[in-house]
Amino acid sequence: MVDIVEVKNRKQLKEFIYFPFKLYEDNPYWVPPIIMDEYNTLDRRKNPAFEYCDAKYWLAYKNGELVGRIAGIQNHAYVEKWDNKYTRFGWIDFIDDTEVSKALLETVEKWAAEQGMEAVHGPLGFCDLDKQGMLVEGFEEMGSIITYYHHPYYKEHMKLHGYKKDVDWFEFEIDLNKLSQNDEERISRVSERALEKEGLSILHIKNRNDFKPYFSEIFEVLDIAFKDLYGVVELTDKQVKAYIEQYFSFANPDYICLIVDKNKRLAGFGICFPSFAKTVKKHGGKLFPFGFIDILKDIKKNDTLDLYLVGVRPEYKKVGVPAAMVNYCLKNALKNGIKKAIASPQLENNHAVHSLWRFFDARLHRRRRCFLKKIKK
Repeated sequence: MVDIVEVKNRKQLKEFIYFPFKLYEDNPYWVPPIIMDEYNTLDRRKNPAFEYCDAKYWLAYKNGELVGRIAGIQNHAYVEKWDNKYTRFGWIDFIDDTEVSKALLETVEKWAAEQGMEAVHGPLGFCDLDKQGMLVEGFEEMGSIITYYHHPYYKEHMKLHGYKKDVDWFEFEIDLNKLSQNDEERISRVSERALEKEGLSILHIKNRNDFKPYFSEIFEVLDIAFKDLYGVVELTDKQVKAYIEQYFSFANPDYICLIVDKNKRLAGFGICFPSFAKTVKKHGGKLFPFGFIDILKDIKKNDTLDLYLVGVRPEYKKVGVPAAMVNYCLKNALKNGIKKAIASPQLENNHAVHSLWRFFDARLHRRRRCFLKKIKK
């Protein structure tokens, strides 16, 4: 028999956060979450998303042993914007036991029905900048700190419990070692023509202070660019402030591309970071006391680049501006000894972004999925 216990205190929350460390302890491809970020995201006192979300967290026990976890999230802003009476599930992990996964999912389904919802979907976070999607392909590929890893049996459990695919995200790996001089020149020509034609230019950033005046505008463009993507709701001012502190404290100016018009209005941005996956794995998700030192080393010297966010105003989306941003960041990456780049998850129907990789030796190395199940009230 499976016992489901709601997380009510700090001790239980710690068990909730640390459960995957036991589940994946021998898996070479799993990258742990940053513990501090997990606490900040799940704590309603610290996460600004609780202005428009409610959430509950549950632990599953069998024969007295912790065997699973799940979060249920009611994003009221999502329901209002998309007119979908859906509840989200996230932070889902479980042993290979269908009784356990069934109990966890049914707990969220019951909670959703009590709130008058008609379906459950996930894995999703509180907002689009949280981790989302269940890994369904690429189980022998190294993960990243901005995505979940899942065992192959997860997807089979989802199907068994009546969940169907709603949407997929693709993740591409770009091999920069195979980028020829002719390829580099071709990408540069496309980029330069696009910028010249539209009267745009790239800001030359030397340090954090150079792009600090654009922090708020970056998130303004992000909201505009992402507004029609799956499940997206606009960020609040408090969320923007929190993400500025989270993302830009580790920024390397070589990998921040800001493109502006003649009036210095932001037309688009690209944000990349050297990969922190190996360091976070080495230190078990803890930044302090020693993980932070290695993070600083990763920023300066690394062989892998994570492509985090790209946002472009709609009027510039199809005129080569995204290519110009990617070109700028990857040129600096090559200069700094980067050998490969990992693109963040992109919706399967986001063909405009997928087309960026036609210039490179890129392969689809991971796929993740959002599942959906209609429920009875």
